[in-house]
Amino acid sequence: MGKTKNNKVVFKDYSPDQMSLLPPSLDELIAEGHPVRIVNDVINRIDLDPLLKKYSGGGTSSYHPRMMLKILVYGYLSNTYTSRKLEAALDENIHFMWLSGMTKVDHNTINRFRSDRLKGVLKEIFSQVVHLLAEQGVLTIKSIYTDGTKIEANANRYTFVWARSVNNHKEKIAKQLNELWEYAQSIAKTELGESTPTSFDQVDSKQVSATINKINEALKDKPVSEKVKKKLAYARKTWPKNLDKYDQQQKLLGKRGSYSKTDPDATFMRLKDDHLQNGQLKPCYNWQISTSDQYVVNYSIHQSPADTTTLIEHLDGHEQLHGEYPTEICADAGYGSEENYEYLEGKEVEAFVKYNYFHKEQKDKKFKDNPFSQYNLHYNAKEDCYYCPMGQVMSNIGQSKDVTATGYEQQLTRYQAQNCNGCPLRGSCHSQQTNRIITVNHRLNQLKKNAKEKLLSDEGIVHRKKRPCDVETVFGNIKSNHGFNKCLLRGKEKVEIEVGLHVIAHNLRKMAA
Repeated sequence: MGKTKNNKVVFKDYSPDQMSLLPPSLDELIAEGHPVRIVNDVINRIDLDPLLKKYSGGGTSSYHPRMMLKILVYGYLSNTYTSRKLEAALDENIHFMWLSGMTKVDHNTINRFRSDRLKGVLKEIFSQVVHLLAEQGVLTIKSIYTDGTKIEANANRYTFVWARSVNNHKEKIAKQLNELWEYAQSIAKTELGESTPTSFDQVDSKQVSATINKINEALKDKPVSEKVKKKLAYARKTWPKNLDKYDQQQKLLGKRGSYSKTDPDATFMRLKDDHLQNGQLKPCYNWQISTSDQYVVNYSIHQSPADTTTLIEHLDGHEQLHGEYPTEICADAGYGSEENYEYLEGKEVEAFVKYNYFHKEQKDKKFKDNPFSQYNLHYNAKEDCYYCPMGQVMSNIGQSKDVTATGYEQQLTRYQAQNCNGCPLRGSCHSQQTNRIITVNHRLNQLKKNAKEKLLSDEGIVHRKKRPCDVETVFGNIKSNHGFNKCLLRGKEKVEIEVGLHVIAHNLRKMAA
């Protein structure tokens, strides 16, 4: 039998209680090129005058805003978002300890700095970061890719106010008030007199109170049913108060269709919650960004769920940040409207922006070959008429105007066929009771034609291929890899600060990588 070989196990020295003669400094423990050094270097180069003006002076000393900004930016870069976690990191994490110079800041101070001190100034800080990156040649503010996503608000999804419901409640009160007035007139017309109007289309609390008091006064000596007395008592007690509430709700709604009671700035929007894109309505904000080589060069928060209505405000923000509009923009079909095309044309921005059926024109054979589709009917510009699939003339029968949700006015033209009766194609062509009528926006059709030429050009094809991996990647990284799927703060101004910190952190994270 062979000899058994005994191998002695050797462990590395482990002496946690051993003291160092010269303990290492925090700087020695942080690797060269670590993202925390990038944050420190970039924030040191930023002009903080706009932020310094937020301090009034007097009283006790304040933590330096440069240090506080570094803590927040690095926190968002390293997925440390809440003020309590940032407070703990300043006591436990060497990177935060190095940034703060071993200063310990409580969570209330961190939260106040983020919510109050950065309000109205963070975008200027963001623009300085973008310009530093532009000077290094890693991005450009001239050619941008724009897209939007919906971020769930920090709000109760079950405490909502709907504009339609508010309007229905006011209409119901007006209708019932009118019924009470008519009833009172039927038995006490002399007492009521002629001074009070008999129409209550636009009711308010003062009008309702005055009318109910007058009805009560007129009916006090009349034989009135118990049901009417109860209704008048209920109306006097609740209607004026409810109308004041509805007026306040309409003021908060503005042009929106809904808002959350726990965050009135948030609008209910439909989110795609799973891989099948099934979702539900939740209180959200519409977050728009513009990117260049996956760096964010502009961001904005909107209360409208439709991307179409956000582009103009978003690009005006680009001009305010950088002092000029971009020279070219690429965006998907959600932005292709007449108003947006006109706006981009007026600002001399070359637009590679799709319209709603651009992809169908390219890939959907059924759409392209459908002879009954309005988009495929032949238009005779000289005679200003269309021809139906049977070759019948569809004459111009007049024009009308349509006003969009943003107040933009569109010119529409209507064309009607002469005689669809007995046509063998009528069942396939249309289901209207009269001869077929189509409504055409000639200006929009021309703008779409111009957009199509640009999108199908060599330059347009390059932009269309690059757009998804340039702008959509940024959203995917921030939302999926860094967990920003729901806001921590409430209110549009604070949410803007929150997403601003996210995009600054994203740019510095990418710079460090």
